[in-house]
Amino acid sequence: MPYDIVVGIDGSTEGLAAAHWAAQEAQRRGTGLSVIHVWHRHPHPAPYVPMDSTERDWAEQLLREAVRRVRAAHPGLRITDRLVCDATVAGLLKAAAVADLLVLGSRGLGALGGFLTGSVSQRVVGRSARPVVLVRAGRSATDEHLPATHGVAPEEIPETPYRQVVLGLQTDRPCEELIEFAFDAARRRGTGLSVVHAFRTAFRPAPVPSAPMVSAAPESPPPVPWPQARVLAGEERTVTAVLRPWREKYPTVPVTETVTEGRAAVVLVQAAQDAGLLVVGRRGIDHQVGVFTGPVTHAVLHHAGCPVAVVPHD
Repeated sequence: MPYDIVVGIDGSTEGLAAAHWAAQEAQRRGTGLSVIHVWHRHPHPAPYVPMDSTERDWAEQLLREAVRRVRAAHPGLRITDRLVCDATVAGLLKAAAVADLLVLGSRGLGALGGFLTGSVSQRVVGRSARPVVLVRAGRSATDEHLPATHGVAPEEIPETPYRQVVLGLQTDRPCEELIEFAFDAARRRGTGLSVVHAFRTAFRPAPVPSAPMVSAAPESPPPVPWPQARVLAGEERTVTAVLRPWREKYPTVPVTETVTEGRAAVVLVQAAQDAGLLVVGRRGIDHQVGVFTGPVTHAVLHHAGCPVAVVPHD
């Protein structure tokens, strides 16, 4: 497979935004881009297909138009197009299996139509063996960069710094694939990596009350939470230890560590407000429960405004 980046388009503005993001990523990696549109025949023509056209003709037109726009915006990039007749999720998973990265559009929470609302993106993310990036409509080249001075757009000044990459890190079972993806993304952009770890404070178990006795010793004080500073310091040491070999492997990537108590999904969405990319993990498929992205990944896919990369791991 000569193309490391594959993008799935569906004729939506989200799909087109995903195609442009994928083209930029292909340029950063020095690879080509494969634009894929998956369609399938219906017993009756779909309502969006013009009366004087077939479903295949309509699919070909969507694909041609998307490729035309991407080529116009990214001249010199090696691009191919693939029209696939298959079930949407199955076709995208097959494309992802032979790529380093699959990129899809996402409308987020509450929107009508599009990949995510129709559960296509969610099912692909939950089943893909390769990383998947979801991109919202309206994302452009300028959004990946910090604001340019004097009203000059970032595409006119290539040296304008990229926004940072944010990594959501779990310390109980740190994943090498996830951490390396985030460090590599920051390195390719020449920007910093913000590693965010959220934890919940544990509490000491309450003592079992006993019947009062005249000769009993004074009552013990009520249970109190573990000292906050002690817990925080322990979590910070763990994060530092997990990241130490990666800092050595990627010495040019500036790294900041944020360790805080709170709900991981809330903390990550807040941390990603000014980010260029949010990187989160997804554990392997549990065939007993089916597709399961996990509550944190599920939440950030719906609420994070920047592109979200979901990296599968064991």
